[in-house]
Amino acid sequence: MAIKHFLQFNDLSTAELNHIFARTQWIKAQFKAYQQYWPLQDRTLVMIFEKASTRTRLSFEAGIQQLGGSAIYLNTRDSQLGRGEPVEDAAQVISRMSDLVMIRTFEQDIIERFAANSRVPVINGLTNEYHPCQILADIFTFIEHRGGDISSIKGKTVAWIGDSNNVCNTWLQAAELLDFNVHVSTPPGYEVEPERANLYGNSHFETFVDPMEAAKGADLVTTDVWTSMGFEAENEERKRDFADWQVDADMMKVANKDALFMHCLPAHRGEEVAAEVIDGKQSVVWDEAENRLHVQKALMEYLLLGKV
Repeated sequence: MAIKHFLQFNDLSTAELNHIFARTQWIKAQFKAYQQYWPLQDRTLVMIFEKASTRTRLSFEAGIQQLGGSAIYLNTRDSQLGRGEPVEDAAQVISRMSDLVMIRTFEQDIIERFAANSRVPVINGLTNEYHPCQILADIFTFIEHRGGDISSIKGKTVAWIGDSNNVCNTWLQAAELLDFNVHVSTPPGYEVEPERANLYGNSHFETFVDPMEAAKGADLVTTDVWTSMGFEAENEERKRDFADWQVDADMMKVANKDALFMHCLPAHRGEEVAAEVIDGKQSVVWDEAENRLHVQKALMEYLLLGKV
């Protein structure tokens, strides 16, 4: 089949997402039952990291091994990519020696250029603009906890509290594709930039000055660190700017009574989220983290084998 990349959430159609979520459910069940499933035996995943990671590396490396394949870790500091080799040249070489490439880097342009010169599928493990694998896991986690399929998130409301970063951008793309709503509340100066999020319109998101108003009636409340990688120099300023944007127990009380809380991790208790929330009964952050493993296995299977 034709090479397919996953660089933004909307690179997949609703039908493709439905298939991937169904496969995730089955693959996770096999894993929990200790049943071997090796559809990617002898396949090689190259993982290229320009940004540090715990969950992304662990979930992809363990995932490809659990599917029968192997992973090779490359850090740009330890390869020719970090010494000025053109991205286009690296893509030509790496894609001739592997079956699949995952890249975690800074600008989206880097991964777009790599994919344009790759002979194998390329997966976005995170860029400054998007984090599509995280939102795959988040939506699967919502579906799993609601006991349904992809339609269980249709028409629901997700409250995004905090910085309009790569995770927020990807939630907005997902809302357009899967027909749910996102309530966004950010401090002044950190608002959503629709063109950066690559949105077609604004019919699936609404902005709120007051974060409590954004959380009202939400089915899911989610947030992220106040200072993303690459913005460390702004840390003290951001702490001041975001002081009123903490997800705490009072905020969860104005959401729906069975609302879930998510965070892509790592989290800073006492900053973007109160300990009583992330460690509370509405929090599903550990399921969410584990599901990175399973949903990425389904994604890799699909990109390499098509619909199984």
